[in-house]
Amino acid sequence: MADSVRASSQGLEIVEDARRQRGWNKTAESWCLAALTTKATLKRFWAKEAINRETFIKICQAVGVESWEDIVERYQPLNTELELKSDFVGRNQALDQLHSMVKQGAKIILIQGEGGVGKTRLARKYFKTYGFEFLELWMPVKAEDVISAESLVEEWLKRDFDEEPVREFGINLQRLRRKLRDLKAKKGILIDNLESVLDKQGEFIKSRRPYAQLLRVLADPAVNSLTLITSRERLCETNIDIILYLLRGLEESAWREFFCNRKINCQSTVISEICNAYGGNAKAMQIISGVVLKDFEGDIDAYWNENKNDLLVERELQNLVVSQFQRLQEIDIEAYRLLCRLGCYRYQDTSFVSIEGLFCLLWDVDESKRRRVINRLFDRCLLEYRKGKFWLHPVILSEAVARLRQSEDWEIANRRAADYWTKSVDSVTDTTTALKAFEAYYHYVAIEDFNQAAHVIIRKRPNQSGANESLGRSLYKRGLLEQLSANINQILSKIEVGYCSAKLYHTLATICWLSGNIIQSRYYCDHAIEIANQSLQQKLEESNLDEFIIRKLRIIQINSLLTVGIYQIGFWELEEALETFKQVIEISRGIDNEQYTPSALFPMTFLKLHFGHHQEACNTAEYLYNCLPEQGLPLWFTGYRLYYLGLTYTQLGDNEKASIIYDTVISLADDSLYTQAKNKALCGLAQLHRQQDEFSKAIICHDKAINFLSEMGAKCDLAEALYQRALTYHKMQEFDKSQEDFQRAMNLFMEMQAPKQVEKVQQAMTKNDK
Repeated sequence: MADSVRASSQGLEIVEDARRQRGWNKTAESWCLAALTTKATLKRFWAKEAINRETFIKICQAVGVESWEDIVERYQPLNTELELKSDFVGRNQALDQLHSMVKQGAKIILIQGEGGVGKTRLARKYFKTYGFEFLELWMPVKAEDVISAESLVEEWLKRDFDEEPVREFGINLQRLRRKLRDLKAKKGILIDNLESVLDKQGEFIKSRRPYAQLLRVLADPAVNSLTLITSRERLCETNIDIILYLLRGLEESAWREFFCNRKINCQSTVISEICNAYGGNAKAMQIISGVVLKDFEGDIDAYWNENKNDLLVERELQNLVVSQFQRLQEIDIEAYRLLCRLGCYRYQDTSFVSIEGLFCLLWDVDESKRRRVINRLFDRCLLEYRKGKFWLHPVILSEAVARLRQSEDWEIANRRAADYWTKSVDSVTDTTTALKAFEAYYHYVAIEDFNQAAHVIIRKRPNQSGANESLGRSLYKRGLLEQLSANINQILSKIEVGYCSAKLYHTLATICWLSGNIIQSRYYCDHAIEIANQSLQQKLEESNLDEFIIRKLRIIQINSLLTVGIYQIGFWELEEALETFKQVIEISRGIDNEQYTPSALFPMTFLKLHFGHHQEACNTAEYLYNCLPEQGLPLWFTGYRLYYLGLTYTQLGDNEKASIIYDTVISLADDSLYTQAKNKALCGLAQLHRQQDEFSKAIICHDKAINFLSEMGAKCDLAEALYQRALTYHKMQEFDKSQEDFQRAMNLFMEMQAPKQVEKVQQAMTKNDK
């Protein structure tokens, strides 16, 4: 049967309507004569099994459907032999679990799952595997098209049990019960797509309530039958003994087996991505395999590369998802709205939301009823749930997002979601909580509220040590430099010029510093200072001074100037650095001298000593050393700037205090995740060991710092570390290694456009040569 086709679910709905207009049943004799076929072939047609193409066309034409192409399933297996071999994969465990339920006495099993997951195929496979003859009832999508339970029982009695029915439904049910009890061989009954006759509570709609009576008969422990029901939704009728079997998507291994059977590269890594994207959906697997074979010559990588950004590109998949949304919209508007609103979440960096994330989207539902709405989504397999975590599968999410964007709920849903994420994180203690708090940013960007998106980044929370720090700092400390930089640049030109923009420019400066892009870092820092100065001037000219915002702008000035001062030391612009730190002290006097002045004094002490102010440097160093435990400075400033105090004591020859300080820097850096300060301290320890001719210890410290700084790409600190190791190698009289490190350091300083550092290295090389 190489030239065979089969009907799609949507196609059968068209044929069903045409059949009803003619008054034929599904295997009517008149139909068989008109199509020149048999009842057995018509049954296979309705079962969506492959039949001869010519016969398929005649069946459609006989009932008045001329466009048979609209009825046929678009994506066919290559031939029947292949279909029989490979269509049923990955469900052996499901078969065993169903059989275990049957052996334990189950009379009715409801196989529930999302559309296309393979419920009907599993039911049919079970009956065929265990030798059941079975009756089948396929329910159309529209409830009014579903055959009444009364007519169904009459047909079963007459056609399958040679029993003449009567007018009384109750009597017919008793006769059916008796027939099922008297059977010698067990009978199977398949009721497909039960959700068509269920209301939003999972009960039978009023016009089809007699089905509840029929199921009570089929659930009778004495009948010699097994009823398998397939449904996307849960049946919640009381007084009917039904066992629920929840069918999940296929595992990745089943997808690989399926594609192997179709001669598609089953070793491709994209199969894992596709399987996850479609939640293992069996229908998606079949459709995609057909498209790959037909349109991409079996190249699954090429297919995914072209279509991965549009999961509903295939019409039949789109129809499958759309039909679920449309039905929900018709019968349960509250659940429908929630499903669409859940499309505002990304499910990426944080792949789930808690129950509060659902509650916040039910603003128009009474609090006492919100959990019921959520349960109704879960009962329809439209909402995924595991241990307090909720999410949407990507294909459902795709349709939810599209519908939410077109609704009036788009903005409010995103604002509520942003508020949910913000409130869900009290303190940032790890990468997970940092990313969770950052989710609010994406919601504000989605509705183009860029100022609020900026506030997400600069908002302060306690970190793992209890100190307050901005979310931006929490993110870049954990290595999320590129992601944060891209997010800031996305909104920077779209926000109001003022404190927020200045703060973001300073954050970008720090990111560039950590990434080794010193030139860009200095540009951002200068820009932050310029904005802070302009904004401060405007605020000071206003009649009603806002002391709070003025203080925040001055802190931006201080922090940016402190960073510029460190850059200037890194570029060996020492006179300029000294003037910069004097500015910091001057500004600090106006807001909080005790908190911010020490941050400038640490590097200033080193600079004072360099310029020959020995006594002043000694006095300041002692002051800082004695009061250091009481300072409570931000950890990043303390660790990095404290290094310069250690360097001062190293040059003063007080090795004991220098060693204590470097050890403190390392400890603080470990606690704060700011490892660059740790490597500066290692360089400081190496200089101490060099002074004491402890060369092996010095080289160990040098190597650790250089290796890590190389991985980070921190050019300025790396160049200085290479320069210091060159001095150590020279003192060890390993001149070749010394010259090599001098040259590497000089090359890096030249890349950074730091001429004074280049001159410093050249002078050291010349001095050491002499």
